[in-house]
Amino acid sequence: MAVLSGIWGLNFIFIKVGLADASALWLGLLRAVVGTVATAVVLTSLGAWKELDARGRRDALLLGLPNTTAFYALLFLGLEGVLPGIGAVLTYTFPLWVAILSPGVLGHRLTARLWGAVALGFGGVVLVSQPWAGAGGPVSYVAVLELLGAAVAWAVGTVLFQRRFRREEMLEANGLQLVGGTVGLVALLLILGPGRTPTFSTNLVLALLWLGILGTAAAYTVWFYLLGRTRAATLSAYAFLVPVVALIASAGLFGERLSAVQFLGVALVLVSIFGIGRAPETHDFDRSVPPPPE
Repeated sequence: MAVLSGIWGLNFIFIKVGLADASALWLGLLRAVVGTVATAVVLTSLGAWKELDARGRRDALLLGLPNTTAFYALLFLGLEGVLPGIGAVLTYTFPLWVAILSPGVLGHRLTARLWGAVALGFGGVVLVSQPWAGAGGPVSYVAVLELLGAAVAWAVGTVLFQRRFRREEMLEANGLQLVGGTVGLVALLLILGPGRTPTFSTNLVLALLWLGILGTAAAYTVWFYLLGRTRAATLSAYAFLVPVVALIASAGLFGERLSAVQFLGVALVLVSIFGIGRAPETHDFDRSVPPPPE
């Protein structure tokens, strides 16, 4: 998770670099295409295309809609309006949403401590975005909503994945959800229009190689491998390192600086994420039992 957090933290830097030469939807689609191809190579080398039945393959393809289509579209659109550090903090409210969704989907019971951690995290979001500052505030309202939407989409995909698939099915399901998500991004681009077409500069190519090969194929393989062996809330807690990496890198490369209020907000979000993951596990059903047939 430490290596994974470093890769994902730098993803925010490469997304910002890529957005200089491609629109948000184009960049999201190109990342998905490169990531899907690279993931297919990884899974083929691991012999991981043999676990799912027809219903499982269908479900994995459909889960690509929240997990890749909605997540990539909202993430890349949101990062058009903010610097990488703040973008990472807002996106990585993802564990808060996982905690909220887990009782209904995974049967985890939220204790008072967990609810307190969730409330603390959302308090941090308020301090980071400073809605009382109005339209001239430090963060665009639209960007905040897009990035929080991306976090919700990722959380929905995560808990549904852990509910639906056994550990030995996770890697194959990941490959198929990338396929489904890529198709969804193509449909979204056709519906909303092509927008600004990509200019394939050296920076864009490097960004796509990082985002597709390391940030998607390698990182998703590790993430879904771990997701099959660790509860979603615990695993996501270690992701508090991602905003830290993004903030440090963005400060060095883009000169991003936080006000005292925003710094306090970031600290609250990070403490909240860690607190959610360190809470004891309580659940109401046996995860070893497969979902009931339709």
